[in-house]
Amino acid sequence: MHELLLELFSEEIPARMQARAADDLKRLVTEKLAAAGLVFERAGAFVTPRRLALVVEGLPLHTADTREEKKGPRVGSPDQAIQGFLKSTGLGSLDRCEKRTIGKAEFWFAVAEKKGVETAAVLPELLVQAIHELPWPKSMRFADASFRWVRPLQSVLAVFDGKPLAGALPRGGSLDPLAFDDGTSGHRFLAPRPFKVRNFEEYRLKLKEAHVVLDREERKALVERELQRLATAHGLTVKEDRGLLEEVAGLVEWPVVLIGQIDPRFTALPPEVLSTSMRTHQKYFTLMARGRVTHFALVANMVARDGGRAIVAGNERVLRARLCDAEFFWEQDKRATLEERLPGLKEVVFHARLGSVHDKAERMATLAAEIARHVPGCDADQARRAARLSKADLVSGMVGEFPELQGVMGRYYALHEKLPAPVAEAIADHYAPQGPNDRCPTAAVSVAVALADKIDTLVGFFAIDEKPTGSKDPFALRRAALGAIRLAVENGLRFRLRDAIDGALIAYKRVNNLEPASRASLLDELLAFFADRLKVALREKGVRHDLIAAVFALGGQDDIVDLLARVDALARFLGSDDGANLLTAYRRAANILRIEEKKDGRAYAEDPDAALVKAAEETALVARLETAEREAGGGIGREDYPAAMSALARLRAPVDLFFDKVTVNVDDAALRANRLKLLNRIRRTMDQVADFGRIEG
Repeated sequence: MHELLLELFSEEIPARMQARAADDLKRLVTEKLAAAGLVFERAGAFVTPRRLALVVEGLPLHTADTREEKKGPRVGSPDQAIQGFLKSTGLGSLDRCEKRTIGKAEFWFAVAEKKGVETAAVLPELLVQAIHELPWPKSMRFADASFRWVRPLQSVLAVFDGKPLAGALPRGGSLDPLAFDDGTSGHRFLAPRPFKVRNFEEYRLKLKEAHVVLDREERKALVERELQRLATAHGLTVKEDRGLLEEVAGLVEWPVVLIGQIDPRFTALPPEVLSTSMRTHQKYFTLMARGRVTHFALVANMVARDGGRAIVAGNERVLRARLCDAEFFWEQDKRATLEERLPGLKEVVFHARLGSVHDKAERMATLAAEIARHVPGCDADQARRAARLSKADLVSGMVGEFPELQGVMGRYYALHEKLPAPVAEAIADHYAPQGPNDRCPTAAVSVAVALADKIDTLVGFFAIDEKPTGSKDPFALRRAALGAIRLAVENGLRFRLRDAIDGALIAYKRVNNLEPASRASLLDELLAFFADRLKVALREKGVRHDLIAAVFALGGQDDIVDLLARVDALARFLGSDDGANLLTAYRRAANILRIEEKKDGRAYAEDPDAALVKAAEETALVARLETAEREAGGGIGREDYPAAMSALARLRAPVDLFFDKVTVNVDDAALRANRLKLLNRIRRTMDQVADFGRIEG
């Protein structure tokens, strides 16, 4: 078996496009190999800033022989049918067809055998197609050529079985085709001399000698290892930044980590400002000493003769200019209070149909004060004030320059004004949590404001029918719902979503005169949306979605903490022998009821008549049901769900005995009806805790 090596060598590919391009190249080529009948063992794609590479191992030297058969008309069919068949197969006569018996009839079959061809003859056209089809988020057109590529393409290395393939990549227009070759070159500055290769292992090793680390993961590991080594040597710690590490790995072929110092003049700036300015503009890693940002690390693509001193000095000068801008914004922004910035929010549109950001802040203030009543230790006035000021930093110079600092800068400006610390922290935290791995606020005022922000967003967009559809969620409403769920669950908040949604609707009516067509429909849609998000969140933790559905089906289950307590107790109950057996009995009772009610055209919802309870097993079951219904109801009322489940568990023995000894469908119509009512009583008693009919398995 043999190897194909492909390299597309170009000017620098944008870092954000590299990983996807490597995956796309691998997908396109391997799909076309499969379509051509070329089976292979494995394929791997690699990418650096200047090259896309693919290796496919275990290819055959020839494609397999093929035999195609096409069934025709019966032997002896009219000539018109025979001629139509011959025309469709491209055969001139029946001499090249075979007769075959199928059942009791004989049919003509056209058989075409094709000999395999050399793989080296198939590959060039296949590779050209894949290269032309490679999708780029953005691409360039060159002169009058029809060929498009992300950056100017300089050469195509295409080697199969140790030899260059005979072929070329056409580009159209006045551009000459790029002939396939077995040559490439290394680092642009450190080793630009071309060299030839025969296979992937030689290619990888020669690139390493030419100062190119081909594997992206290896480059990342090199950067990470050297960062830690140099930071430790200087008594510094590295601020972890996986996103920047990914980006830097796409900017260099030969990573060299260097450390520079921040001018002490700027260390008084908020550390987030320093980190963001360095990361956004210069792609620097942040280094800290004793909790303060004092140094930075850059990843050069060059081995300098002076050990990098000139590179570091140049980057320190550039950074000084960048931080001068940040310092200017910081000083300018502190001259206005957050309150004074509020009128500016009227010019910032939240959504064309939901008003301005100023409107949103006003709605949030009202809602946060309401939610504060359910957050232990939360000062409603502070929650109202924090919510009202939470968006004010959007019109500051610093956030205008660095949008990712919204909220963070609001906290610093609030502290500068000497606003209460809980207010400042709530301003910083109100966007959180923004994902499953993001920190969830725990401070009382922060929790109230963060919840108000998310519920206001959800209610507004649902009210104007801008709900998520399929995989599309342009306003991140799923994330907002998951954030609200985390805030409630991780802080043990006892509040009803229904009340919070009503509060948000009142605020929309007051501030924007917005009212949904049907409040009841909107409420049902939002509660169902929260239920779906909760299922997603819990499924990732191994909780069964059908248990959540069973509890939600009771109606009115919009206290998330209470709902989860029920789900947990239900899961434990069903994990026991009593619970599993009782679920089986419930289904048996429900199935009998469904069949008989459909047959009789009526429901058996009434309590059974005590005078018609004849058998001892019936008497015992009725007594146990009355006790279980009372005890389970009491447990639910006290929110002692384990006690409620325990009450149900004690139903197992009398229910089992009833089904073993008592016949429901007896000839006596009155007795039959009474026993069906008893089955309904079993169902009703158990459905106090959850809708057992929705439980699967």
